[in-house]
Amino acid sequence: MRTMYHPNVNEINLSTVLYALSDQIRLNIIKILDENGEQSCSSLDIRSPKSTLSHHFKVLRESGVIHTRLEGTQRFISIRYDDLNSRFPGLLSAVLQGLEQ
Repeated sequence: MRTMYHPNVNEINLSTVLYALSDQIRLNIIKILDENGEQSCSSLDIRSPKSTLSHHFKVLRESGVIHTRLEGTQRFISIRYDDLNSRFPGLLSAVLQGLEQ
């Protein structure tokens, strides 16, 4: 199995993060993770083809927004709060706050 790319904290780029957060499906993923904490990819209730969701998870992961943890055949995803807040203080809070309105 190939390893999944997760950028180091100092490699997280603002334009890449903003791009990752520019899609409604990816914003829904972030909202669910914020409300429920770490989730398995298969447990998210998002109506979209599996291949499309895999693409969205990859964009979020490679931008540094989420972390994917493998456990057996399951993939668990969580938001990289600390890393994002250390690079761009308040950005994630502002985005999440905007989703509530």
